[in-house]
Parts: sequence; C-alpha cells; structure tokens
Amino acid sequence: MSILDEKLRERIIRICDKKIDAKGQNVGLSFYAFFANKNDEPDLLMQVATWWIQTHELDHFVKAHKIKEMMLNKL
Repeated sequence: MSILDEKLRERIIRICDKKIDAKGQNVGLSFYAFFANKNDEPDLLMQVATWWIQTHELDHFVKAHKIKEMMLNKL
C-alpha cells in the first residue's frame, strides 16, 4: 500500500480547492494536476501515481472533491 505523507496530502488538498474554486464542484483532475509540467519531482510523481493507480485503482480523471475527501480521510 502506498502511503502519502502529510505535506503531500496538504499540497493535494490545496490544489483540489484551487481547481474547485476555479471550475466548480464537478471539476475532474488526474494525478498530473499536482505537479508542474516538468519532471522535477519524479519520486513524488511516482508516489502519487502508485497511490492513484495501484492502491486505489482510480480512473484517469476523478472529481477533485472525491480526491480531497480521500486526502482528508487519509485513504
């Protein structure tokens, strides 16, 4: 099981909030939304990708409010 650290969870929640504020409750996002369009954090990207794809078997796009809820529940 892939476990995300608290700092990364806070980052994901912050980005989910930003996307929801900008585009509304139905906005979907992929795990790439949490990273710049550069490969400057490959270890963190792989950690989130593993959590998203292998641990939770999420679709490519998931509603931001669902991801935020998962972060708050520490899933």
